[in-house]
Amino acid sequence: MTRQNLDLCYSNLATGMASAVFAEIADRLEALARSGETSVIDLRSLPLTAADLAELEGFLGQGEVEADVQVIGVTQIRETGYAGVWWVRHLGAQQRVAVEEIAITPLPDILRAQAEDIALAAGRIRENIENQAPAGADQEASNG
Repeated sequence: MTRQNLDLCYSNLATGMASAVFAEIADRLEALARSGETSVIDLRSLPLTAADLAELEGFLGQGEVEADVQVIGVTQIRETGYAGVWWVRHLGAQQRVAVEEIAITPLPDILRAQAEDIALAAGRIRENIENQAPAGADQEASNG
């Protein structure tokens, strides 16, 4: 049997790895709460089967926040049922998962606006305000 066939045979079997990853997430979440230390667990680097991933998703549950970021492909960010624990998937060519990770952080970096982008936005909004006539300006001029 080839390695590829073995992988296919075992991909639907849970290995117990989901419990180990869940425990690691708990340790890292405690560190975040205690010291503010953020971390990431690269799920693609671990020997997780499809069944393990499904089991881990079940352990973590669903939170209140979901976001899709459209920058060089699609990045899907989903809050889990635990505040500070985020499931992040980066999709590559043909919408295949290229990166899959658990981010233990108050907010994933990809969702944070960069300082230079904020500065540019502040300039744009100020310019738009200056170029826009106040509401009702036309009526005041005709009444005058």
